[in-house]
Amino acid sequence: MKLAVVGGASTYTPELVDGFARLRDVLPLEELVLIDPAAERLELIGALARRMFARQGHPGRIGWTGDLDAGVDGADAVLLQLRVGGQAARDQDETWPLECGCVGQETTGAGGLAKALRTVPVVLDIAERVRRRTPDAWIVDFTNPVGIVTRALLMAGHRAVGLCNVAIGFQRRFAALLGVAPGEVSLDHVGLNHLTWERAVRLGGPQGPDVLPGLLAEHGEAIAADLRMPRELVDRLGVVPSYYLRYYYQHDEVVRELRTGPSRARQVAAIERELLAAYADPTLDEKPELLGKRGGAFYSEAAVALTASLLRDTGDVQVVNAVNGGTLPFLPPDAVIEVPATVGAGGARPLPQPPLDPRFAGLVAHVTAYEGLALEAALHGGRGRVFSALLAHPLIGQYAYAERLTDNLIAHNREHLAWA
Repeated sequence: MKLAVVGGASTYTPELVDGFARLRDVLPLEELVLIDPAAERLELIGALARRMFARQGHPGRIGWTGDLDAGVDGADAVLLQLRVGGQAARDQDETWPLECGCVGQETTGAGGLAKALRTVPVVLDIAERVRRRTPDAWIVDFTNPVGIVTRALLMAGHRAVGLCNVAIGFQRRFAALLGVAPGEVSLDHVGLNHLTWERAVRLGGPQGPDVLPGLLAEHGEAIAADLRMPRELVDRLGVVPSYYLRYYYQHDEVVRELRTGPSRARQVAAIERELLAAYADPTLDEKPELLGKRGGAFYSEAAVALTASLLRDTGDVQVVNAVNGGTLPFLPPDAVIEVPATVGAGGARPLPQPPLDPRFAGLVAHVTAYEGLALEAALHGGRGRVFSALLAHPLIGQYAYAERLTDNLIAHNREHLAWA
């Protein structure tokens, strides 16, 4: 079994390699290829990956290359973890929207649209080259904004599934609070990527009893603190929202906070410099503790589980980003939703969902409409399409803001927009 990782020079990669090394019985890799044009970083991380495999006694081969076509040739699955424009572009995404009093964030609002416009054309080009070299390969997308990118891949006919670590993070957190193994916890997780709610926490399997009311009663303060939301809000919702909902439920407060300190991109860039210095140590043969501050917790476990299910046809249930079909009937069939799905050799099939509370369904429908417009702008370009997507976004929605943000987005991303 061969896997290729596009974006292999990411500082995330040792997290992924750690999962491949530890969970080799779940996903028995024979070859792992890291692909990235950043040759110096790639050499550093590739060498560390080999040491990590050796430490764990993993017999698989690890290689790396800047040649995408050669790297994906013969791969059974290709994992995408790119950041077009790097942390510098992310820093801009998190900064210029604040000038209009709008949230600056890399996957939400105007910054999220900028990232989508930079990313979708690049990902589609990669996917087309993968299809030419190895047409049966699965594409696992961890590249943000996952929902929009996955929708682009599926609409272009690629064998793709999107993946986010929010659900597995909640699963691990709830399992720790309950004092049980993570596998004993199943989530009723519903919504869109970075716009989800946990409607139930089931113990012992998908049909087990819902223990969420007890969790909120006993651990509500700790759960709310993790989300950085008021306990009263969580109690009134009666569900656990993703921490990304803070951008909607507490928009103005978040904007004030973002204006007072360094962007997350600058914080991450500093962490990455420390990580790369650590990776250069030839005695290092495990992921450093500092990597936990980089983000992407439990990414490796989620990636291993999803890839194994696709390649080994396990038919188990995982939370993924997959085509809606009729799962949420108020959304277009080609929308991409984030829900539990049965995953096997035929892809991901979302499980049937009970009706969604109007408090959540309205926001899901609104953001889905924006995502459709964002994808049109990413595929076809044009100032008018960018403006329409921004005007439709629930965090923007005002003519004057959309006009100004459109000009700022294009000005800050011109080198990445072929049509600009």
